[in-house]
Amino acid sequence: MTKQANQYSIAQARDRLASIVHEVENGQSVEITRRGKPVAVILSLDEYNRVVPDKVCFGKSLEKFRQDMGIAELEIDPDEIFRNVRDRSPGREVIL
Repeated sequence: MTKQANQYSIAQARDRLASIVHEVENGQSVEITRRGKPVAVILSLDEYNRVVPDKVCFGKSLEKFRQDMGIAELEIDPDEIFRNVRDRSPGREVIL
């Protein structure tokens, strides 16, 4: 069962920031509204870390994949595998 988020207008949130921080520290989500429409949510740091994954760059992810799958042990030559993949034709004629 999830708790219903408390709602505050932007002006109310500005005036009650300290108490809102206490609310989110105690596990309550807080919704911020502008003209009655939700525009933002305030979460505790623990909740934020749970829902937002760590950002890892592509290169590190690829290296981890290669290590986990033992790609180096397979002795695969990428140049051999992809030799005929690239189109070697000269392309279209360009008139400048």
